[in-house]
Amino acid sequence: MNSMNLTDIKNIFIKNGCKSIYVKELSANDNSKNQVYLGGSFDILNVFPISSIVTVPSGDWERERFSANMKFSWIKDNGNLCAAPHSKLILYPKYPEVRFSGFLKGAKDAPSSLMTQRLAGRILLMAVSGNGIVIGYVAHPDSEMAREIKGLSELGKHGVFNVIELFETGNSRTVLLSELARIHRLDWIESKRLDANGQVLPCLAPNCGGYTLEAELGITPNGYSEPDFRGWEIKQFGVSNFQRLESSVITLMTPEPTDGLYKTRGVDYFVRKYGYEDRTGREDRMNFGGIHKIGKVHPLTHLEMRLVGFDQSSGKIRNSDGKIVLLDRNENEAASWSFSSMLLHWNRKHNKACYVPSQSMKNGFLKYKFGNVVILGIGTDFQLFLSQMALGNIYYDPGIKIENMATKPKTKKRSQFRIKSGFLSNLYKINEVVDVACQY
Repeated sequence: MNSMNLTDIKNIFIKNGCKSIYVKELSANDNSKNQVYLGGSFDILNVFPISSIVTVPSGDWERERFSANMKFSWIKDNGNLCAAPHSKLILYPKYPEVRFSGFLKGAKDAPSSLMTQRLAGRILLMAVSGNGIVIGYVAHPDSEMAREIKGLSELGKHGVFNVIELFETGNSRTVLLSELARIHRLDWIESKRLDANGQVLPCLAPNCGGYTLEAELGITPNGYSEPDFRGWEIKQFGVSNFQRLESSVITLMTPEPTDGLYKTRGVDYFVRKYGYEDRTGREDRMNFGGIHKIGKVHPLTHLEMRLVGFDQSSGKIRNSDGKIVLLDRNENEAASWSFSSMLLHWNRKHNKACYVPSQSMKNGFLKYKFGNVVILGIGTDFQLFLSQMALGNIYYDPGIKIENMATKPKTKKRSQFRIKSGFLSNLYKINEVVDVACQY
């Protein structure tokens, strides 16, 4: 029987830098043999950081899956941690669903007696520590801790989990929107950024809008995919008019190809083969750019983008070794992105996102102003991303080039997947457009 109570375990989570505890009452089937069910979509990847994803192809859609490595440790009754080095999240695209596996293997002091048996009512607690490791604890259904947790009311929800917030910081949505209202009222703000220690530094690059907004919110750079502000990821995007937000272009992520000639022969070869001379007349330079959409041949690069292994009608991944691919006229693979690599990148797009419009001005100093109308999205999933790609709403829009081609070639890589702001709502299960100036 567990010796700790709820206060004890909260203090241990707090000591390890955790902000929220995700709580699941386990069924009889939630054990080491059958794995622990964590949800019916991939959005749990936006909560628990993963270090890598590999495909486990079977040739049979019933068994297709991804395996995502996760740094996980059990909390022992003395408060110390016990690493479980083989912990994984198993993603089954057919259903879809996510299960927790490998959590006992190689873990010397793991709670094996509770996690190997078919005992309903056990309580599993999981949280992300300050250094990005997921830590967990399991309580016997008759323990004091289990009784306390089952008696809690008005807890937050995330899929199959109840959520215990460890700090009384107020409603995170309200706090965020109040801060954005304050920042909007500051009008023009000099471009700046924060370093890892929270020191304010000038930001001189032309794309400092995001850094400036993060600095105002007190967001410092972090080394893993932790949400930016009280559980929300903050994304700014440039607009010409704060009242017209639907047609702005937003870069969702910038992953490099994982295969194809781009990978095997290099960027220089790729641009020389599929690129085109600079269209503004700059000599000794070739570019590879332009909007590439699924099912269309680009007029300059002559490449067609396809989705391999995704079923648009059901919105599900059919093959775990599927990919996004650029093919030339001879069906040669110019560049491709495996679903597993894209899943890992999309994991960085967190469960709750806030998109903030901005304008810039350079009058001596670079300055930014942030709009009053913001876009909120809650609950994303990589298969939603692929569905929008299939429709052409998400597209590949690279900015790749070679300069000094004849002398000392210099390449620049920039692979961008982008979307117009009017389609953002299709990436999230819950969407809101909020005028912070009116409400806060």
